[in-house]
Amino acid sequence: MSFGYQILGFGSGGGAAPYTVQYLVVAGAGGGAGSHRGGAGGGGGFRTVATKTLEVVPGTAYPVQMGAGGTGTIETTPAPAKTAMTGEPSIFSTITSAGGGHGGQYAATGHSGGQGGSGGGGGGGTATRGAAGEGNVPPVSPAQGNDGGTGAQEGNPPPNEPGQAGGGGGGAAQAGQTGGPGGGDGGNGSPSTISASDVTYAGGGGGAGQINNPAGGGSAGTGGAGAGGGSAGTSGQANTGGGGGGAGSASGTPGSGGSGIIIIRRLTASSSTTSGTVTTSGTDTIHTFTADGTFTA
Repeated sequence: MSFGYQILGFGSGGGAAPYTVQYLVVAGAGGGAGSHRGGAGGGGGFRTVATKTLEVVPGTAYPVQMGAGGTGTIETTPAPAKTAMTGEPSIFSTITSAGGGHGGQYAATGHSGGQGGSGGGGGGGTATRGAAGEGNVPPVSPAQGNDGGTGAQEGNPPPNEPGQAGGGGGGAAQAGQTGGPGGGDGGNGSPSTISASDVTYAGGGGGAGQINNPAGGGSAGTGGAGAGGGSAGTSGQANTGGGGGGAGSASGTPGSGGSGIIIIRRLTASSSTTSGTVTTSGTDTIHTFTADGTFTA
């Protein structure tokens, strides 16, 4: 007589086993400000891991949300709501990168740069400097970005050179520089090789210089950012999270922030998914997203 039995659920059934991926999530950058001596936009939040550590479940759909860059905004009277210039967050699975902070407007009392993944530069002022925007907001570890630079006021810094310059936007790897006598330089972004190429993302834009100031606008940080100008600012590049440059002329247009990007890298043997734009490198498959979508693991 047989007393055989069957054991279920151990080593059989239940679907394919979870696997791990490497990721890069870059948010949209902040827009630069105008119309006089505006601060620059901060780079979009930069979050990545160097190895495949994020677990995903085969067959599960993970929404991908792509952050747009903030629009560069010209000052009006009264000054517009500056939250419109902040970059939008990028999200993959449980990973969120915050949008870059907007640049601060010029005024007698210079307006502050906005907070975000990296902070925006403060605007120039005739009476006081605009404060730098704070980076790594909300806080994560490692930090997703850095602070912007403070704006400059008339006659500051010594020796009483033309001031009222905008601060540079913060970047993923470096804070933005203080304005004066020209616009502050943007902070550099951070490099990544997740795409199988060495690419730098999330640089801070350059602050605007006063239009008749020979020192001019600030330089763009590395990582797709735009330079500041004595007249118009330059926009950040699409899909880099680079901040927009500030504008120093009443008729000049400040630069807008660059949109973000999301890249997911896995072992080719882990899955057959074709989500996003697919490339390969050695034993790995790379999925790149430049717009909203879905990663099906």
